[in-house]
Amino acid sequence: MSSEADTILLVEADRGARASVASQLTADGYEVLEAGSLGSARRLLTDNFVDVAVVDRALPDGDGLELLSFVRDGGPIGARVEADLPVILTSDRASSMDRVRGLERGCDDYMSSPYHYYELRARICALMRRRARLAAGARLRVGPLEVNSLARQAWVDGRPVVLSSKEFSLLQTLAREPTRVFGRDELMVSVWGWAANSAAASRTRTLDQHASRLRRKLSEHGANYVINVWGVGYKLVDVTAPGLPALAAVSA
Repeated sequence: MSSEADTILLVEADRGARASVASQLTADGYEVLEAGSLGSARRLLTDNFVDVAVVDRALPDGDGLELLSFVRDGGPIGARVEADLPVILTSDRASSMDRVRGLERGCDDYMSSPYHYYELRARICALMRRRARLAAGARLRVGPLEVNSLARQAWVDGRPVVLSSKEFSLLQTLAREPTRVFGRDELMVSVWGWAANSAAASRTRTLDQHASRLRRKLSEHGANYVINVWGVGYKLVDVTAPGLPALAAVSA
């Protein structure tokens, strides 16, 4: 049984099957959000914090893989979607190739349906244990700037900063090793998934545009954290450290 009221999003088109599983999850101490379509699942994810999503692939308005992509992209700006949300895909199409496609698209587990409830619960518990271990090391702090990798949220002096999915991913990467200069190609590979040494990556302005927006949003709180090292890349700095340039002296 769950020791806390963890929230499970259950996405299943079959109303009877969904009600049965939801009832058992509720009896085991979970909060359950139910959706019968991609559209309703997206709305629930946008408005609610979820700990694990169980998503059937056969939905009336599309494939559950589409919802998985929605999650991994972080949803719209300001949504409560966590890009690292654990997702279990379920399907009556569970060939080895179906499983491979699901795992390649970013699901954390893949189950054949119909499934036994106690197997589903065991898999949910395993994902929750892994999530708890990740949460222990999820918070990064650089001076007044705090980054929570699990919640995908950032604060400056305790005030939240609203970031897009890629802006947060860029900040998260820089915050893991503050003061280190990350090369442009390195960031394009780690944040955007471009191939290493890609000619297109060297021409695109995507990194500069996102870094500029990230710098501006963090700077609204009175200090500059994101520094452009000309000809090399970007780094994140502790604004409370001595010898750093004043905000007004930093160019966009």
